Amino acid sequence: MTVGPLAGVRVLALHGMGPTPFACMLLADLGADVVRVVRPPNRQGRALAQTDAMAPEYDLANRGVTSVEADLKDPDGITAVLRLVAVAEVFVEGYRPGVAERLGLGPAELHTVNSTLVYARLTGYGQSGPRSQQAGHDINYVAQSGVLHAMARSGEAPRPPINLLGDYAGGGLIAAFGIVSAVLAARASGCGQVVDAAMLDGVAVLGAKIQGLRAAGRYSDEPGTNDLDSGAPFYDTYRCADGRHLAVGALEPDFYAEFLKGLEVDTSGWPDQDDRPRWPELRELIAGALATRTRDRWAAVYAGTDACVTPVLTFDEAAVDPHNIARGVYREVDGVLHPCPAPRFSATPAREPAHPPSGTVSSDSVLARWVDS
Repeated sequence: MTVGPLAGVRVLALHGMGPTPFACMLLADLGADVVRVVRPPNRQGRALAQTDAMAPEYDLANRGVTSVEADLKDPDGITAVLRLVAVAEVFVEGYRPGVAERLGLGPAELHTVNSTLVYARLTGYGQSGPRSQQAGHDINYVAQSGVLHAMARSGEAPRPPINLLGDYAGGGLIAAFGIVSAVLAARASGCGQVVDAAMLDGVAVLGAKIQGLRAAGRYSDEPGTNDLDSGAPFYDTYRCADGRHLAVGALEPDFYAEFLKGLEVDTSGWPDQDDRPRWPELRELIAGALATRTRDRWAAVYAGTDACVTPVLTFDEAAVDPHNIARGVYREVDGVLHPCPAPRFSATPAREPAHPPSGTVSSDSVLARWVDS
């Protein structure tokens, strides 16, 4: 039974870290037949060996993905990969520029084998430019884009958003989008191409709206002074009486009025919402009011309103939240909490979350499956 809008798309990926397996997970969630090439245990590098030390059922980025072993420094391993390339639609690698070419698996070599192949390259700084050969991580690419500078409270150091922005949003998600776009183009034209997905580029394009606001003079380069970066007292998190936190996003006047109403205090003398010079004073007043009750008490007060107020949930709390349960945002599979595939499709639903497969299969069995499909 075919499942998902990408059913029938055959993806071959060289094993990597962070954004590369995430991009493949997204494709697999939506039905693509994703096969990753892993090194034999005696050939794995230190970094890959450390990630592989995790039990397979916890490696959620590998759900829906089949693994085959191949030693890429052995001619037989390269031959096995090239046989799969010949019938694949997509090839994904996350090495530094030039490494795949040295292995004999660069775009020129693979397009000789399969001219319609979509060759996706996922790196931090991209395939060109002075930094293209430098090592880095999420924090470095987000910093290079200019976006990390904006992620700070006034007077404080920038705070990296875990590694969700560079690795996953700007990297894996943008790469998956590029891969699907290139597959559509290849099916229409009969010609493959290279997708150069750089985390730096991805994070930069995520900031497009902010760049427009800056150009219009509506966004300050001073962090922590704007509406959405903790500068506005009506768009921030606040500590409650029990030490838990509440997220307030009452930007629009109507929503802000609803928020003030729920506080059940006399706000007639409070600074106006748009009186920026008095924002520090307004922040103190809001903080004082919200500190008088517990987080869950405030959540009950604002439930069903348009005040744009929500409790800051832990992962465990999010898993059992009534709305998230109704939507099926998370699903527990044998004790492991899986975020469910997104987005959702009415006619071609995505795969159900399941444990990632353990072990590897032979490249011959994958080849037979792909040739017969």
